[in-house]
Amino acid sequence: MSIKAPARGTVTMFTTTWCGYCRRLKAQMEREGIPFTEVDIERRPEAADFVMEVNAGNQTVPTLLFPDGSAATNPSVHEVKQRLT
Repeated sequence: MSIKAPARGTVTMFTTTWCGYCRRLKAQMEREGIPFTEVDIERRPEAADFVMEVNAGNQTVPTLLFPDGSAATNPSVHEVKQRLT
């Protein structure tokens, strides 16, 4: 899997199975109808590399990749909505 920007109107969400912040943001985005693709960084080494690249060497999740190629770490659902409009 190469890391490429998602289609317009959606995000790629890099997570782990044990991350409470990830579960919360996923639930909020589902409630708001925001489409996303989830990628577990513990199962995809190239995804972990991407997350570390945008987070100063840290595997901080949730990290979201937006259609414009920008990323955000642990954003609010409000920020996600704003960046998608």
